Amino acid sequence: MKLITFAIPSYNSAGYMRKCIESLLVGGEDVEIVIVNDGSKDDTGRIADEYAAKYPTICKAVHQENSGHGEGVNQGVRNGTGLYYKVVDSDDWVDGDVLLGLLDTIKKHMAENALPDLYITDFVYDHVEDNTQFTRTFGKNVPANKLFGWDEVKTFRFGSVLMMHSLMYKMSVLRDCKLDLPKHTFYVDNIFSYVPLPYVKTMYYLPVSFYHYFIGRNDQSVNMDVFSKRYDQQNRVMKIMAEAYDVRELKKINKRLFKYMAYDLSCLMMVTLTFTLAKPSNMEKEEVKALMKKKKAALKQLWRDIKAHDKWIYRKMRYRSYPAIYTFLPPPFDRIAVIKGYKAMAKRVKLG
Repeated sequence: MKLITFAIPSYNSAGYMRKCIESLLVGGEDVEIVIVNDGSKDDTGRIADEYAAKYPTICKAVHQENSGHGEGVNQGVRNGTGLYYKVVDSDDWVDGDVLLGLLDTIKKHMAENALPDLYITDFVYDHVEDNTQFTRTFGKNVPANKLFGWDEVKTFRFGSVLMMHSLMYKMSVLRDCKLDLPKHTFYVDNIFSYVPLPYVKTMYYLPVSFYHYFIGRNDQSVNMDVFSKRYDQQNRVMKIMAEAYDVRELKKINKRLFKYMAYDLSCLMMVTLTFTLAKPSNMEKEEVKALMKKKKAALKQLWRDIKAHDKWIYRKMRYRSYPAIYTFLPPPFDRIAVIKGYKAMAKRVKLG
């Protein structure tokens, strides 16, 4: 049995994907690596086939027409046979020693018949240009090195949320919740980190820096000039998440699950506001003016859609949580507050 299926969604990744794959091969026959070539125009597909031929019991190459990161994640779930599922982006990598320790932990839990639905680990933002790091930890939010449920999850604050890089779900959880990420859409990692959670009953947190997230390319999706033009994709993700559940119904599962899910949506709405209010610096003045008009109209429609689906979460996000900054501050202070907040966070983790 494969203990972990790693999926590597890959688009034009020939220049760096080998480092990612090699970091996962440390797991040997306990792991499975599904390399998804997303219609790449470079040697990505050839490299995927090369590893599948060289390590036929570990690596699989899946080729698809260009459909985006989300469909790459979907393909990993469809083609994976592992007990657990982890997504690793093709320009990122994992710590080999930590991987071996994680596999030992899974084996120990199997022997004890105490496998959690979700493993949580820390991850590292690696800023390669100046060789600095920022590590995202969760020790203030969840107990370490023990099996726990939602009742032991403490309050998350200040925009800190569970992220794809920190999560490794049991494969059955993802299939039970029928996870299906949209095609041709960036930022679907937010859906991955939200939709399966009501199906998670038990968790285990290892306070180890497992995942390394590469920061440094100007074309990355977290770059402000890039994401300010992708507001429509962020809006799509926000709408999918807001409509995934009637949030108050989650109280019936667990009150702390309900509290976290409502908080997570509020945090993502702040991100969505940032996408709307951010102005690209690489466009002409009239182009920026036209774009901002379209973005604000799209935001109004998004608010209407959320209100139509769930008036409670609409009111909470609009008037009683972080996004209320934008609701109650007059122009231009609403935009200034949101953008400065994002820039402060980005500076802390050096998003670029």
